Amino acid sequence: MLVLQNISKKFGNDTHINDVSMTLEKGSVNVLLGPTLSGKTSLMRLMAGLDRPTSGSILMNGNNVAGLPVQKRNVAMVYQQFINYPAMSVYENIASPMRVKGINQATIDRRVNEAAELLKLTPYLNRTPLNLSGGQQQRTALARALVKDAELVLLDEPLANLDYKLREELRVELPKIFAQTGAIFLYATTEPQEALLLGGKTATLHEGQVTQFDTTIDVYNRPSDLLTAQTFSDPPMNIFSVVKAGGEFSFHDNSIEVPKNMSGLAEGNYKIGIRPHHMQLEKPSGKSMKLDCKVSTTEITGSESFIHLKSEDVNMVALMHGVHRVEIGDTVPAYLDQKSLFIFDQNENLVSAPSVDSQS
Repeated sequence: MLVLQNISKKFGNDTHINDVSMTLEKGSVNVLLGPTLSGKTSLMRLMAGLDRPTSGSILMNGNNVAGLPVQKRNVAMVYQQFINYPAMSVYENIASPMRVKGINQATIDRRVNEAAELLKLTPYLNRTPLNLSGGQQQRTALARALVKDAELVLLDEPLANLDYKLREELRVELPKIFAQTGAIFLYATTEPQEALLLGGKTATLHEGQVTQFDTTIDVYNRPSDLLTAQTFSDPPMNIFSVVKAGGEFSFHDNSIEVPKNMSGLAEGNYKIGIRPHHMQLEKPSGKSMKLDCKVSTTEITGSESFIHLKSEDVNMVALMHGVHRVEIGDTVPAYLDQKSLFIFDQNENLVSAPSVDSQS
């Protein structure tokens, strides 16, 4: 078990990690989710022993290892920029941490072959990294981390530089790989979809602070606050400042009936959030708020269309399946379906979330 207790890290007057507390269980899969510069790599470096915290404790199996260097910890780390020994074969690259430990040759053979089979590297064991594709090189680095038999495996955006098809394949394979070891796995990513695919537990980060840490699906379905909801939405969640008066939420000249389960909510200012894939350009069957929007731009991927809209002073994105032909400057209706709304109070804490069925 790895326990972080009130960990902070400062460089001069800059705070990179601010009072983080987390418990990572043995055999668990954990995700650090946050945008670039949110503190993911800084936090992993503290866990690995590459940096020392300014304050707080790091307990590994009950022992405080906050001042223990990385060489004395049983940790493996794989970076976005994979690192392999160019003069060694794939076999020797994978075997290298076991040779340092003095493990016997029979065990090395077994573990290398198991890891190579798992990561589809068996045909390439005699090649050097320079004769591999980028994806094969990254899988070699992953295999080396797995055979190290580390208690803690840190993966810092390991798939970011791979082509789309290989990323998708490894996203499916990695949870299966994790399940076969007893190590603590911590995987850093900027992509909410990747966190959902990996499952386990997710910590959302913003400017060096963990805003929420819980099972991944619970953080997605019930983000504790607006900041967490924005972090766990790609494109970011659309946000509207509304006023509750009587039985309605009002946005400029538009309104939507307050859901029955929130009839007792105090009157005043709130924020409504709706994920881009729930913004609809056709009227839904249930209760909704209609907004007249101008099209700012469109992005068509083939399977999806990202339609950027503006209504009053709010910019928003609608994510639609398939190809939707709209022109820049067109006026289109956009509908906020009552059953898909997140409600946040003036302090941006969650008041109400859609039902799980409504979020699919």
